[in-house]
Amino acid sequence: MGCKKGIEKCNEPRHQTPPSTPSPLSEIIMKVIPVIDLKNGQVVRAEKGRREQYAPWQDSLLCTSADVFEVIEAFLACFPFDTFYLADLDAITLNQNQTWLIEKILKKFPDLGFWVDAGYPLSPLLTGYKNYMPVLGSESLNENNHWPISNLPKEFILSLDYLNNSPLGAEMIFQRHELWPQKIIVMVLDKVGSGLGPDFYMLQQMLHNHPGKTFIAAGGIRNLSDLEHLSKLGIKQALVASALHHGQLKAEDLRLAR
Repeated sequence: MGCKKGIEKCNEPRHQTPPSTPSPLSEIIMKVIPVIDLKNGQVVRAEKGRREQYAPWQDSLLCTSADVFEVIEAFLACFPFDTFYLADLDAITLNQNQTWLIEKILKKFPDLGFWVDAGYPLSPLLTGYKNYMPVLGSESLNENNHWPISNLPKEFILSLDYLNNSPLGAEMIFQRHELWPQKIIVMVLDKVGSGLGPDFYMLQQMLHNHPGKTFIAAGGIRNLSDLEHLSKLGIKQALVASALHHGQLKAEDLRLAR
């Protein structure tokens, strides 16, 4: 097991509170959802949407293993997460899917919820699992295959994907707001793993233009200060990977962000 030291680091207290860290008295209502990107059966480090360069984690303080089961156990030892986001990058990029591995994950952790983006079409093999929530990414849809979104059940999550300020996928998905489900991920791929912070402006615009929807931040989240900022905007859920692996969000931070 390559995760013991990382787990200890995740749980060790801070000796000095950085200036950017909010006061413990600040009210931060935020559900942090760990992200697991799967490529060729391993957990990889995502950075700025350059998927051809994604490779297994080498500098994670949380877990030195790229085995998905060990990584999930390391996350759980750090904090009692109840929901994870899984991205099957092979399926998303139209290579051989990893449905077999996702099924194993769903079976091994039946009490955890998994939001799964495995491209389009959705895998019928996963729909029978009660802990499976499909995520439909806009980048997987084009002008020829977007029509089935109107036939999907309301129990799915839409991911509006962006790269370098441009929407990815069928334009119709971004325009036909009546087709949107309740929960929508705003996935800014060039922010992912960048350490540059979330796209606060885009998220603020989404909240302003669509006040009835639940938006989930994804990409660039660095620390507790970012979570506080998002919470004040009205974002209550966030997908996070790098900040957890690098120890920028520790167990005590996650306890504050509830």
